[in-house]
Amino acid sequence: MGLSTHVLDTMNGCPAAGMEVTLYSTEGDNATLIKRLVLNHDGRTDAPLFDNASLRTGTYRLRFDVAGYFKARGVQLPEPNFLNQVNLDFGIAHADQHYHVPLLVSPWSYSTYRGS
Repeated sequence: MGLSTHVLDTMNGCPAAGMEVTLYSTEGDNATLIKRLVLNHDGRTDAPLFDNASLRTGTYRLRFDVAGYFKARGVQLPEPNFLNQVNLDFGIAHADQHYHVPLLVSPWSYSTYRGS
């Protein structure tokens, strides 16, 4: 399955449908845009970010527009927001394995892990 992600909104107890996500490849401080997308009704992408054939070893960044998502849901956020964009930098060491990078998020906290 390559590389996938999904986001759960822990404030409202639901998938983060409509959240904007951006995928970059990284090398040191340089980031190269690969794709931008919007999460579906289940807080997931409609297709893998990379399938098995296109996944490569290396370093990547997923950027999640947390503030934009919660503002769109009508949540009153302070200015400046505590969380605006959440960047998850991670490495792919084994391109033959599935990497799933979920995000659990509220306006005040987030966590992630390598899922299955």
